[in-house]
Amino acid sequence: MAALMLTACTPATLQRVVLLPETPPRSTAVEVRSGEQALVLDSPYAVAVLRVDQPLVAETITPEAVAKIYPRLVGQANVQPSRFVLNFEPGSSQLTPESRAQLPSVIAQARRISGGEIIVIGHTDRQGSAEANDRLSLVRAQAVRELLVQQGFDAELIEAVGRGEREPLVQTDDEVVEPRNRRAEILVR
Repeated sequence: MAALMLTACTPATLQRVVLLPETPPRSTAVEVRSGEQALVLDSPYAVAVLRVDQPLVAETITPEAVAKIYPRLVGQANVQPSRFVLNFEPGSSQLTPESRAQLPSVIAQARRISGGEIIVIGHTDRQGSAEANDRLSLVRAQAVRELLVQQGFDAELIEAVGRGEREPLVQTDDEVVEPRNRRAEILVR
């Protein structure tokens, strides 16, 4: 049901972590730690408050108070991530000609989305071993990440992960070639 928003407030002696609702709603939780203390936030508008020289405290906050204290962040939290998909040649991290042609448009659209982070998720079809596909999916994600960095995106805001053959776009039996599963999803949020 919620998304995490971490903010530091003025004065610097106060920090809050607020769990915000997501659209569409889904269950989620976050554990907040300070030294040996830990709090689990698992409902919308739950707050972990840390003040200098005081224990970590659980509170709640109203939607109106969140909007008043964090107007820019609340606006960003309600923006749905943009999703792009690029496809690869079999067994490689080379984009297909169609995806290479699509890349300038993806980059232009990603630049229009202000601020956030980019997650690149690499995937494979079911041809080959699961271990090889795990490696290949990460190599694909890293290749797309590098393309984005070369285009001026901040490397520290781009995460590359591989999912191997575990999250196919099209379900197939093992060792079945499916070009639509050889992809990288780019989430800009």
